Amino acid sequence: MKLCFAGLGIMGGPMAGHLVKAGHKVTGFNRTHQKALDWAKAYSMHAEAALGSALVSAEALILCVGRDEDVRDAVLTALPNMKAGSLIIDHTTTSAKVAREMAAVCAEKGISFYDAPVSGGQAGAVNGQLSIMVGGDESRFAEVVELTKPYTKSITRLGEAGAGQMAKMANQIAIAGAVQGVAEALHFTKSAGLDPELVFNAISAGAAGSWQMSNRWATMAKDEYDFGFAVDWMRKDLGIALDEARANGAHLAVAALVDQFYSEVQAMGGARWDTSSLHARLEARRKP
Repeated sequence: MKLCFAGLGIMGGPMAGHLVKAGHKVTGFNRTHQKALDWAKAYSMHAEAALGSALVSAEALILCVGRDEDVRDAVLTALPNMKAGSLIIDHTTTSAKVAREMAAVCAEKGISFYDAPVSGGQAGAVNGQLSIMVGGDESRFAEVVELTKPYTKSITRLGEAGAGQMAKMANQIAIAGAVQGVAEALHFTKSAGLDPELVFNAISAGAAGSWQMSNRWATMAKDEYDFGFAVDWMRKDLGIALDEARANGAHLAVAALVDQFYSEVQAMGGARWDTSSLHARLEARRKP
């Protein structure tokens, strides 16, 4: 297919690359044009400085941008340049509200919009092993599955527009608690004078085990916090989840508390550290 991929950052760049390797003709667009040019050179594709021109003859637009306003701006810019029957797949993590809004606007133009946030981080994008949560009409979900297959480990349709975003909120809520749990367990282990390697080898094989524990305790122990998903972005995602919870009546005491902890990490200068940096906050308070 002829595709346009907008948003070629640490997630979008590799994802778009997998589409190229699968045989699709992909035109790249990024607000920082040099990043799009670098991507195009790496994959022998073409990049455009304007989204409208990047969409010429494209059958589908795939988005992986930053925030609600970025998605809204991209979609409203794209619609006059897309034909009826085209497809928009949005991998950005946004509010469910903007997903529903964009789906309605696109439907008026005869274009199908799917909110399809991803989980798996930078490593998942590079290795083509992302989990995708989808909201949108069932009629074209099979097309979404087929198109995203080059970078997908699993894909689930949760319901109509906005449902994918709400599932991603649940994902981030669960991650927040899991990371804080690992950070506290490691902090406690150090404070007790135990060997972290022995402790975590023992507990990771039991009920306490998790992806976060297996992949992050050792880097936390070395105070290494450069593994992709930044604190700034996690706070953005948790803010979306907390806003949704206020609307639907859900009680997110742990997520709210961890969001506060992340604000303290930001104040420590860790805005671009990865989410496991909750441990740094605890260690800053540990008695020598």
